[in-house]
Amino acid sequence: MSKIPLDKACDLLSEIAEDITARESIQVDQEAQWPEESIRALQASGLGGLVVPEESGGMGFGLLGLARACEILGRKCASTALCFGMHSVGSAVIAAKATDDQKQRYLEPIAAGEHLTTLALSEPGTGAHFYYPETRLEHATLESYQVNGRKCFVTNGGHADSYVISTVASDPDAPLGQFSFALVDRELEGLEWGEKWSGLGMRGNSSRVLTLSNVTLPRKDILGDEGDQIWYVFYVVGPYFLTAMAGTYLGLANAAFEEAREHLRTRRYSHSGNTLSQASVLQHRLGSLWGKVVRAQQLLYYAARQGDVGGSDALPILFSAKAEIAETAVDVVNECMTLCGGIGYADGSKLGRLLRDVRAAHIMSPTTDILRVWTGRSLLGLPLLEE
Repeated sequence: MSKIPLDKACDLLSEIAEDITARESIQVDQEAQWPEESIRALQASGLGGLVVPEESGGMGFGLLGLARACEILGRKCASTALCFGMHSVGSAVIAAKATDDQKQRYLEPIAAGEHLTTLALSEPGTGAHFYYPETRLEHATLESYQVNGRKCFVTNGGHADSYVISTVASDPDAPLGQFSFALVDRELEGLEWGEKWSGLGMRGNSSRVLTLSNVTLPRKDILGDEGDQIWYVFYVVGPYFLTAMAGTYLGLANAAFEEAREHLRTRRYSHSGNTLSQASVLQHRLGSLWGKVVRAQQLLYYAARQGDVGGSDALPILFSAKAEIAETAVDVVNECMTLCGGIGYADGSKLGRLLRDVRAAHIMSPTTDILRVWTGRSLLGLPLLEE
């Protein structure tokens, strides 16, 4: 696909978000249903290859494109934004050091809308420290490995065609803590999925447990070289994941703001005939919320641009962007519910869904606390991970 301007791609995203994602969002939330219609529409339009290099048939957009895409989708359905975001992060990881074979078998089908991928990094034992896997990678033959382990919170779990996993070498002669990334095809034997995801919010993301039992993995499906995982984490996964999450939560904040603004415009007192929009204190509060949303948006766009051009401070700026947007989004959605009063608090309200979805912003790894620590360590010239 020849590259189109980012604004045109965003127009296409907005059409799908308005026509399909918004309509599907209630069912996605109420039934914890994976957003199949939206994801397939995004793939069919070519947007599944948003971050795939043009040489492999993709659109070739980087972090700014992903930020805007997830923001647009997040305004309508956070689960859809998360699912699309994780597919895009997985695509970026595959593309970072893709072999010719991996380009042909994975990137080109992704760009063609025929393949969905995702990350499978988190594990029950290491929690938020997803960069320390316990899933074991052991040499089986000259051309294959054997993989054993358990992944949790796998977005798109059971729906994706491939999974980017993290592993640690279990061979006795391997260097201590040699972590590697690999691609696991959904058709491989030894994959077992846990129960359907049931969460307070983000209910449609199909965030499931994946157990890998004696999975035979072809050597050609290792990403980069053995031991490359930490490089991937901080130079590919980190930037793209943080951007996708920040965009999603920024979209939630925007959606809540629009709900509050419309409420103030249309809610009219019967005894006076005045609308809430005529109260100066509410004008002040709405203006303050708008300022928070705009500041968060500009920080994210700046961070994404710095990441795209390889700015020297790009990583700590991206850390801060996700942390700041998490705090902003939670505060904004909460305050918008206050502005809307009992109507916003009613069972089944859109603001209720937004409040449940946005609360994941702080706890989705890397957590806000971890990001603040990493930012401080970066600014002090210290290693991000303590020995």
